[in-house]
Amino acid sequence: MNTQSLNATESSTIILFGATGDLARRKLFPALFRLFKRGILGEKFAVLGVARKDLSTSAFQQLVLDSLKEFGHLSGSEQTEWDKFAGHLDYASADLTQGSTYQNIKERAEQMESKFGLQGNRIFYLSIAPGLFGPVTIHIKDGELRSAKGWNRLVIEKPFGRDFHSAQELNDTISQVFREEEIYRIDHYLGKEMVQNIEVIRFANAFFEPLWNNRYISNVQITSSETVGVEERAGYYEKSGALRDMVQNHMLQMVMMMAMEPPSRLETEAIRDEKVKVLRSLRRYKQEEVAAHVVRGQYVAGSIKGEQVVGYREEPSVSPASMTETFVSAKLFIDNFRWAGVPFYIRTGKRMPVKATEILVQFKSLPNILYFNKHGNLEPNLLSIRIYPQEGICFQLNAKKPGTDGILAPIAMDFCQNCEAGFNSPEAYERLIQDCLEGDSTFFTRWDEVSLAWKFVDPISKAWADEISELQPYPAGTWGPQQSNLMLQQDDTKWWPVHGTKEEEANKVMVY
Repeated sequence: MNTQSLNATESSTIILFGATGDLARRKLFPALFRLFKRGILGEKFAVLGVARKDLSTSAFQQLVLDSLKEFGHLSGSEQTEWDKFAGHLDYASADLTQGSTYQNIKERAEQMESKFGLQGNRIFYLSIAPGLFGPVTIHIKDGELRSAKGWNRLVIEKPFGRDFHSAQELNDTISQVFREEEIYRIDHYLGKEMVQNIEVIRFANAFFEPLWNNRYISNVQITSSETVGVEERAGYYEKSGALRDMVQNHMLQMVMMMAMEPPSRLETEAIRDEKVKVLRSLRRYKQEEVAAHVVRGQYVAGSIKGEQVVGYREEPSVSPASMTETFVSAKLFIDNFRWAGVPFYIRTGKRMPVKATEILVQFKSLPNILYFNKHGNLEPNLLSIRIYPQEGICFQLNAKKPGTDGILAPIAMDFCQNCEAGFNSPEAYERLIQDCLEGDSTFFTRWDEVSLAWKFVDPISKAWADEISELQPYPAGTWGPQQSNLMLQQDDTKWWPVHGTKEEEANKVMVY
C-alpha cells in the first residue's frame, strides 16, 4: 500500500489523452503540479498531452498554466517551480479515431524520454469520452506505443461500460492490450482521505471490531449530495442518471469499505479480495422488488440557498419529457454472517441542500430500563465518518447535562482532520496518480468489482425502463422525494441530519 513517502517515483512518461478537456484542467494538471512540488515526480518525468486541438508546445504549456491559476491556486511565489515543471510538458495533436496519427504520439514520447533519460515506463491516462476507451486502447497497441523497455499502465476513468454486457465487452477489448495488473480503473472517491481512513479506523482500533456487526449496529447510512444541477453535463447525464453515475461506483465502493472483513494482510490483492466478497453477498433485487427497496427522483424547480433554480427538465439540452433520475436512495442488505439483517441505506442526488459526503453508523439502543426508562427521548449512539467538506469523525454519546439534576443529553465528541489552519489533505487525484506511479492498485477497482456492481445495478435499471417503479419529483433544495423518508420510517428509523445543516445544528446539545 502507498506509504505517502516523499521519495521520488520511478522515472515515467505520462501520456494524457484528452489533455484539453475539463477533467485535465480542473483535476489532473493541478494534481501533477502538486506531486512535482512535493518531490514525488522527481526530475525524471514527462507529461505528453494528447488531444485533437492543434496546439504548439508553448500554447499547451500556457493552457496548463491557466488551469493551475484557475483550479490549482497557483501563486506568484511558485513561478520558479512552474518554470521547472513546464519544461517537462509536451503536446501531440491527434485524431484519436485514426490509427495513423499515433505515430506522432510515439515520436513525441520517445523524444521526451531521450531528453530526460527516462527508462521507458509509460502511463496511458484516458481522460476521454467513454466510447473511445476501447478504440484508443487498440490504437495504442497497433501504434506500438507500449514500451518494451519499461512497465506500461492504463488508467481509465468511469463509466466503465453502461451495463454488465457493455462493461464485459470493454474489458475484453482492453485485455487484448493490457494485463489486469496493468489496468487502473479510477474511482476518485477511493482517493479521498477519509474513505481511505475507513480501513484504518476499523482495523487499527480495538474497540470497534467487537461492535462492528449485526449484534450492535442498527443500520448504516451513506449520503453523497450535490447542490449543483446537471450544468453542462446534460449530454452525458441523460444517458447515465444518478444510478450509473454514482451508485454503481462511488456509493457501492463506500459500502464495500464499511462492510469488508479484515484482510489477511495489508497487501493490494488481499484488500481487494475482501471488498469483492461484500459485493458477492450483496442482495440482488428482482425487478418486482425494486420499487420496495429503491427510490428514484428528479428535481423540479425550487430554491438553493435563497436562489431560485429551474427543474431538471428545464435545463439546457435536457428533454422536456426526460425520465432520467437525478436522485437515488436505496435499502441494501449484505447477506453474510456479520451483516445479516442490517440495512445499509444510501442516497445521492443533485440540487440538494448541501454538498456533502458522509457515512453514519447507528448503533442499537439499550433496553428501555434505567436511564432510558426515565429519559425516553435519548438518542442512539452514532458514529459519523465525514468525508466532505469536513474530514473527520464524530461520536454521539449520552451523558449528564452539566449543572442539572440527572438530566441526560446527547453529546458529540468531534475530530476534524482538515480544520487546522494551513492543513491540506492531498486531493483524491493527487493521491491516486501517485499510487499509479508507484504501482499500487489498492484503491483502484478490479474487474470482478466492476462486473459484480453492474450485476447489482442492471435489474434496477431494467425495472425503471419497464416503468415498474415511478419517478418521484422533489423540489430543488430538499433531501429528495418523500418516499425516501418513508422507506426508513417503515423500519422505525430516519435519515440522520448531515453535518453542517440546520437540522444537525438543532440536534446538538453539547460538544466536547
